[in-house]
Amino acid sequence: MALVLDYVALESRRTLRDTGFVIFGVGMPVLMYLLFTNIGGGAEPEWKIASMVGMAAYGALGAALSAGTGVAEDKALGWLRQLRITPMTPAQVVVGRALTASVVVLPVVLTVLAVGGLVNGVRLAAWQWALLAALLWLGSLPFTLLGIGNGYRLSAQSTGVVNVGCNLGLSILGGLWFPAQFFPGWLQGISRYTPTRAISQFGTDVGRGGAPGLFSVAVLTGWLLVFGSYAVVSYRKAARTV
Repeated sequence: MALVLDYVALESRRTLRDTGFVIFGVGMPVLMYLLFTNIGGGAEPEWKIASMVGMAAYGALGAALSAGTGVAEDKALGWLRQLRITPMTPAQVVVGRALTASVVVLPVVLTVLAVGGLVNGVRLAAWQWALLAALLWLGSLPFTLLGIGNGYRLSAQSTGVVNVGCNLGLSILGGLWFPAQFFPGWLQGISRYTPTRAISQFGTDVGRGGAPGLFSVAVLTGWLLVFGSYAVVSYRKAARTV
């Protein structure tokens, strides 16, 4: 466990020193949230909450997937070969990377929520703010594993393109940018089973004073298992070829 924590501390420092991540990873979701909710004379309070959750989830998704780009770059530099000679198992390496991304995701989530409360006047009870932040933070874990899997399986150039595609596709399909109820019926049916829609529904449930729905929890857990398996298999394959 000590090895994993040391690895997490090292990777977290490397990521948080990246000014590009701080500017675009944190700033872009905040800018989009303010644009979506204030252009044209403002928005209804319910939409400001929904958009806040959507943009916080979008920012968390982008930060989580970015872990995969770092993995691909490290693989190209030979860092993966160095990890192979440590006592860390493939599962521990993947968990360490996932924990690193979780550390990076948290500032993005908290910043968007802070802007919602301080700038857009969103009003929630203290327990709602805390639960919302926790759910958005934990809910980003499946996307972290997806990004890591892409990073171990693909080249550095391909990983960046694929992760951007995953980010945009999952964000739109899950209703993070626009409410899913405006989708055609067949697309709404697909959207219900996406991990991004599950996170969005978490925010809706908590914003209304309720607890997360069991269906959303089940969907997100299922994707966590799928993407986690993908990340471990991708690491093992990469370790055999580099």
